[in-house]
Amino acid sequence: MSANPLLPSLSVVIPVYNEQDWIERSVRALLASAETANWPIEVVVVDDGSTDATPSRLDELRERHGITVLSQANSGRFEARRAGIAKAGGEQILLLDSRVVVDDGSLTFLRDQLVDHPERTVWNGHVNVASENNPYAGFMAGLVKIPWRRYCADPRLMSFGIEEFDLFPKGTGFFSAPRGVLEAASDAFVSLFDDVRFASDDTGVLRWIAERHRIFLAPDFSATYHGRDSFKKFAAQAYFRGTTFVDSYLGSPGPARNGLFAAFGVGLLGLGIAVKRPKTAVALAAAGSAAAGVAVTRFGATNAEAKAVAKLAPVFGAGFGAGAVRGLVMALRARRRRDR
Repeated sequence: MSANPLLPSLSVVIPVYNEQDWIERSVRALLASAETANWPIEVVVVDDGSTDATPSRLDELRERHGITVLSQANSGRFEARRAGIAKAGGEQILLLDSRVVVDDGSLTFLRDQLVDHPERTVWNGHVNVASENNPYAGFMAGLVKIPWRRYCADPRLMSFGIEEFDLFPKGTGFFSAPRGVLEAASDAFVSLFDDVRFASDDTGVLRWIAERHRIFLAPDFSATYHGRDSFKKFAAQAYFRGTTFVDSYLGSPGPARNGLFAAFGVGLLGLGIAVKRPKTAVALAAAGSAAAGVAVTRFGATNAEAKAVAKLAPVFGAGFGAGAVRGLVMALRARRRRDR
């Protein structure tokens, strides 16, 4: 417990699946940030059915640092987080992913905000991406600069509600809110899919929160994300993100859903051109990729990220599109089953 009666107790919930190379680094950085802030924290790690050396790494961390470790059969990140929140005892919860490394001063900033501005209780982290030597992570970091340009082009203390939801960075990989808010949002979440492992485990929850609370973000509440670092993992992630994007936005009017429909239209048009005029399709894809690379630099992307966007856009587009088709099929099947 904190000596300051105005400072809420903090629990950190980390879901993990096959991250033997990252979980220790993530926990160490978190504990160091808490020590700098002089803020005692509870750490709850939920092992979501890992099949690598993650369980043994967690045993070592439990022995060394006294963290709480829960284990469950693979059920997806959403259910892992719910289990962690149910176990945690803190008044304030910080959700953290195992590949996210918290910056040393971040918890000091969060501590001061919660004490000095008690109305600012919900925080989305400012996430930097380690992309200089990883074009696959750089692509993702560069791509989001376009829809989130209002913040990314000039990061500063800002907040958003449901009206601007699609226009700001958001995600539960580094996100903090009162436990009651997260519990209510998780209870209200309904996926379009039957299998929650493929559900969007954050957008629906965050949309519920944004309808009721301002979500704050600032570059001082920061961490670094270390993305996938191989072509195979990148392609698999694009496919998975296409599926979860359908669950995130198909039922939610706004720019993101409009973009989804527009992407389907462009994809069908591109497929038609590719069948009739394959050389023209290749040329158009190359031109579009180059244009995207130029565009993201206007909104804060680094040169490395812009190059990654220009190079990998066709691969991501194909994988994301295929994943979105899978998502639509899964949503249709689930709806038919529920209507019976």
